[in-house]
Amino acid sequence: MAKDPVRVLVTGAAGQIGYALVPMIARGVMLGADQSVILHMLDIPPAAEALNGVKMELVDAAFPLLKGVVATTDVVEACKGVNIAVMVGGFPRKEGMERKDVMSKNVSIYKSQASALEAHAAANCKVLVVANPANTNALILKEFAPSIPEKNITCLTRLDHNRALGQVSERLSVQVSDVKNVIIWGNHSSTQYPDVTHATVKTSAGERPVRELVADDAWLNGEFISTVQQRGAAIIKARKFSSALSAASSACDHIRDWVIGTPKGTWVSMGVYSDGSYDVPAGLIYSFPVTCKNGEWSIVQGLSIDEFSRNKLDKTAEELSEEKALAYSCLA
Repeated sequence: MAKDPVRVLVTGAAGQIGYALVPMIARGVMLGADQSVILHMLDIPPAAEALNGVKMELVDAAFPLLKGVVATTDVVEACKGVNIAVMVGGFPRKEGMERKDVMSKNVSIYKSQASALEAHAAANCKVLVVANPANTNALILKEFAPSIPEKNITCLTRLDHNRALGQVSERLSVQVSDVKNVIIWGNHSSTQYPDVTHATVKTSAGERPVRELVADDAWLNGEFISTVQQRGAAIIKARKFSSALSAASSACDHIRDWVIGTPKGTWVSMGVYSDGSYDVPAGLIYSFPVTCKNGEWSIVQGLSIDEFSRNKLDKTAEELSEEKALAYSCLA
């Protein structure tokens, strides 16, 4: 029996990430090859013509799973009945801008979009915030969409998680699919902590710890971490544009695992509402290792945290607490 179409909202849909993301969703990368979708695409009025061009291309691509397209600059129309919302649109930091100026702009955007989702989205809508500062934008959205369960509001750190998998696979010359259980702790920023303490690699002799195979703690505790932390900046330097393809692909991974579930014995990284696990202050949107089942995520519990890791977890939590305070001051 055919499944009912899922309505998926993408904000900032005429931008680079949106342009990479919408065909992936339409092709089934996000929700599976048997799940039809209706795409809702939102962008700002100056991008209306470009947004219509994206809609034209979606029609021209004749995706069998795509059962409809809503392309609009009206936030209420965009949010009507959506089951999944991928919040790509935001105000980027420009040269000479203070952090508070950027935060103020994004607080305004996310307050408005949260109110529209609150009033018009489907019950149990799942929300993924991609636009930076992703963790704090997600927190603001949660504040202004109180009827959306806090477990349904997340932010994207899967891109960082995938970057960490990629670095390990390149270092060891193994398939990236054979590496699992890296962790991104904290903020989607340069204070994030990519952690391989519990990660393993599938070998002919069974699963073995990444740290044992790499056999270079100096690299794992130094260059590996900074490479993952600074990868976005390195891509901007090389491409003259920010990460679009990898961000879109990671957003699909995030939603797919959340909806369909993570493989047994495997966890992924998601920015979720902290309940105080691992002594992370409750009330922050913080990246943890999670497993997913039946459309719900759960933080992986009981992992050992050494002193090196503890310091990293605390540093990124401190930054998120500062961001939260800054965002709330913009609401005053």
